[in-house]
Amino acid sequence: MAQSVQSRGGGLDGYFKVSERGSTVRTEVIAGATTFMTMAYILFLNPAILSSVPDSEGTVLDPTQVLTVTALAAGLLTLLMGSYANYPFAIAAGLGLNGVVAFQLVAGNALTWPEAMGVVVTEGIIITILVLTKFRQAVMDAVPMPVKHAIAVGIGLFIALIGLVDAGFVTPGIPFAQMGTNGELQGWPVGIFIIGLLLIAFLYAKKVKGSLLIGIFAATVLAVIVNEAFLDGVGFGPYANWQSPVDMPDGDSFSLIGNFSFGYWGTMGAISAALAVFTLMIADFFDTMGTVVGLGKEADLLDENGRLPDLDKTLLVDSVAAGVGGAFSASSNTTYIESASGIADGGRTGLTSVVTGGLFLLAIFFSPLAVIIPVQASAPALVLVGFLMMASGIKSIPWDDIEVALPAFLTMVIMPFTYSITNGIGAGFVTYVFLKLTRGKSKDVAPMMYIAAAAFVVYFGIFYIRDWFA
Repeated sequence: MAQSVQSRGGGLDGYFKVSERGSTVRTEVIAGATTFMTMAYILFLNPAILSSVPDSEGTVLDPTQVLTVTALAAGLLTLLMGSYANYPFAIAAGLGLNGVVAFQLVAGNALTWPEAMGVVVTEGIIITILVLTKFRQAVMDAVPMPVKHAIAVGIGLFIALIGLVDAGFVTPGIPFAQMGTNGELQGWPVGIFIIGLLLIAFLYAKKVKGSLLIGIFAATVLAVIVNEAFLDGVGFGPYANWQSPVDMPDGDSFSLIGNFSFGYWGTMGAISAALAVFTLMIADFFDTMGTVVGLGKEADLLDENGRLPDLDKTLLVDSVAAGVGGAFSASSNTTYIESASGIADGGRTGLTSVVTGGLFLLAIFFSPLAVIIPVQASAPALVLVGFLMMASGIKSIPWDDIEVALPAFLTMVIMPFTYSITNGIGAGFVTYVFLKLTRGKSKDVAPMMYIAAAAFVVYFGIFYIRDWFA
């Protein structure tokens, strides 16, 4: 059956190198659907974040319009990643980055929404220039292999934690984290997560193709039944509710596109504006670096030096995505670690991303369908993916060499503990350079690592720098 589907795909196999990477068209399609189902939450979290605060003029973004531009940007950019870079990496509005835009730029710095999106566009332009000048690639090539492995492990732990927290299985707080609510697992939603996790684990252990997609679908169906039968349709928030699947957008749905301004330079002043762009750029720059390394390793696409072939294409699309996200008023778009769910289901080529991108575009017209998938149904896939990424990377770290083992360790643990890929990478970089320098091994450090470590010193000290110039 797989062969017949592949044959009917005509030139798909040759263009995307499906057979060459050990996959099939059927596998790529399933993987693309899995990635979309794992990422669909962004269609509703992004509007929830960006529409949560008024700007300095009292304007609150319309959540329906934000959903439309979020889906449109994600769809177009993921299609570009798949068709141009030919990797199974999906793109959408970056969580964390949208928080910076809403709560720091708009609420904290009193920018209007167009001005805040202008900061994002500026960051996207600069980071694109860094790709075109090969600077971004040079930094990635300079990272030692053990630290690259640690980045993959850290992202795995981070993904697993995201899944556990989103499902309500783990609750951050005091103490640092606890199981469920007040130390107890409570409610149907957590129960659905547990059932989904066990089902996906069973299917994966049995080597069932599409195990993650099957598990997400089964958990979603069960959640809808439970929600309607026992929870009056409100047990999963806005999710797990069956409704009319069609919601046609009107002309106003796309009115946020192009609604950005560079007037923030006058509002904030040159120094504060430059620091705002720098902070966003550093987060985007190294989040993507960690994500690409982790995803490439999980898909077994890295070469013997830990490099991703045609990396420049991937980074170019990702960099353009940042600026396009700002121009669409959808916040900075970036490569998603949840792409690992489709990779775990066998996705190895850009065809996976083409399917994911196509589904994001369809979500503009069928947005109610995306509401049906509760986070408790997609979270089990993230936990399993986290396990797979950790298992594949941790054994490659030389734990008896503290000069690389300690930076690797800090990279791995700080990512999930601080909920930030960037923080983990920064801690690893700074510690690695520090240990090499203090042990008289400065020649072992690539020049770009010095530059990156120095940038992270500024990044971590941004509060003191901002306060100094205030």
